[in-house]
Amino acid sequence: MAVIATVVITLLAGCSSSTSPSAPGAGGPPRTTAGAAGPSGESKPVYTYKKAVRETVWVDTGLDKDGDGKNDRVAVDIVRPGEPAAKGRKVPVIMEASPYYSCCGRGNENQKKSYDAGGQPVRFPLFYDNYFVPRGYAFVAVDLPGTGRSDGCTDAGGPIDIQSTKSVIDWLNGRAHGYTSHTGSTRTQATWTDGATGMIGKSWDGSIANGVAATGVEGLKTIVPISSISSWYDAYFSQGAWLVGSAPTPGALIRMVESDAAGQRCAAVNKPLGDPAVVKSGDWSSTWAERDYVADADKVRASVFVVHGQQDLTVRTKEFGQWWDALAENGVERKIWLSGTGHVDPFDYRRGAWVDTLHRWFDHELLGYDNGIDREPMADIERTPDHWTTDAVWPPKSTATVALGPGQGTQPGVGTLTAHAGSGTETFTDDPEKGETDWAAHIDQPTGEKAGFVTTPLVKPLRVSGASKVTVTATSTTVTANLSAVLVDLGPATIRDYHPAGLGISTFSGTSCWGESTAQDSACYKKTATDTMHVTSTVFSRGWAALGTAADAHKVQPLTPGKPYTLTLTLASTDHVVPAGHRLALIVAGTDRGIAYHAADRPTITLDLARTSLRLPVVGQPGWPST
Repeated sequence: MAVIATVVITLLAGCSSSTSPSAPGAGGPPRTTAGAAGPSGESKPVYTYKKAVRETVWVDTGLDKDGDGKNDRVAVDIVRPGEPAAKGRKVPVIMEASPYYSCCGRGNENQKKSYDAGGQPVRFPLFYDNYFVPRGYAFVAVDLPGTGRSDGCTDAGGPIDIQSTKSVIDWLNGRAHGYTSHTGSTRTQATWTDGATGMIGKSWDGSIANGVAATGVEGLKTIVPISSISSWYDAYFSQGAWLVGSAPTPGALIRMVESDAAGQRCAAVNKPLGDPAVVKSGDWSSTWAERDYVADADKVRASVFVVHGQQDLTVRTKEFGQWWDALAENGVERKIWLSGTGHVDPFDYRRGAWVDTLHRWFDHELLGYDNGIDREPMADIERTPDHWTTDAVWPPKSTATVALGPGQGTQPGVGTLTAHAGSGTETFTDDPEKGETDWAAHIDQPTGEKAGFVTTPLVKPLRVSGASKVTVTATSTTVTANLSAVLVDLGPATIRDYHPAGLGISTFSGTSCWGESTAQDSACYKKTATDTMHVTSTVFSRGWAALGTAADAHKVQPLTPGKPYTLTLTLASTDHVVPAGHRLALIVAGTDRGIAYHAADRPTITLDLARTSLRLPVVGQPGWPST
């Protein structure tokens, strides 16, 4: 794989017509009680987008993080139904809190908010406002603190971001103060809403939705996190190994999104977030603990609709996997889409189905319509480009863990993978110039930088669903060493080209329209198409670790050269089918070029195969060869 040079940019990013050409019906019946149905089971576009109320409210966060002696206020831009028909009807809210509205833009076309001469919002990024406001929803776009027009200091998904966004939900529900101007004293209340709020967003935006849900705030009914972070430590590290595919530090992200004023007043607040001793050591600390939403999953009251690309190397799939598992343990209502893309919004890879599904999800969760979406399959999974399957429950109930053992082969580094325990040793030397695609391409050749273990061709398809674990016992010749472990589907396939150029999609000049437009805010977006590549091997799950975390998962300790250490690497969650006739490979190596950074040294690693194993979550009977 090429070095991921565009990862920071993708982490920062998501024809005028009044109709949607392919979205199914669309309604604005009064909010019903849970279980009751609207006239057609879905909201209809009975309000006119051009007549919508557009306003900015400044919500008091209760914090003074910029140190000016006044409570910080965040800018809350609102668009909501404006006709007389809306009077007396309280509407629910779809909300996206983002640091990107001014600096970098949202979506595939990098759209930004814009304002008229009086400072009132006239353009909102993405289709949410154009499509949902005519159907009886309000759309609320919040500038995170320290970004756009908001006071305060953003802190990369930390307590300031979360508390400030939570305060907006509190205001929508009458528990916080909002003002008609940035510095004025005239208060305003959200008398037009019933307080039912759904949060949505991709990347940082969706991460904020996760974090706010983990506060258990009353009024937040559902969240839709798209390619989002559940624990910021795991965005930068994997078991002590620094992942260079991420921005160098949270402080670097902050500098890219914060306003000029915040850059001057927030240096002291954000200094720890740029301190290499804090954020590059690999050690767990309070910095990461306060950005770990998984730890508070037991507080989540909202339903959760997770969307993630299985080849997302910007926000890796461990983020959704650990969040999903924690939510399941706490009985949270859930739904999931898993695509074959990189860091891409579903609007750009499955547009019609996405708009329809999101519409029905919000109608059910925010309007209380009994439209049946809660009784439909829980999971949609892209198996091959544009071919999707569904599962009633995910992972399927028949999923069980099976153990495989790596064994020595007839050539160095070219071993076997069987249902039996292995024996012997394998040795490799870390080569920071090689990565997972190099290893997979040379799986049947002895190379000095990896140890590969391969099954014989499968007699039937093998479905891996969930997070695998690789336990290794290894010795190092140096005091520092990083390990990578990847699972590979060996066989010809056509997959989405998930590399940084397009992340699995191509964008064209033609448009399709989703909702209503105004002169300032078009509902039409450039068309996209699937971008594919033909491969002979597919890496479908990955994990990395510093061997020095063997004794303490929260601290990287120096190694004693020649001493064996036993460590379990948790691989990223996945749902992948290895077809019959293909082979499954486990590769263990050092630096994964372009993803995991190399250790300070260049160690030679020796694996004790008798104490090395792979545990796979497999659906149904595994497709091992009969011999």
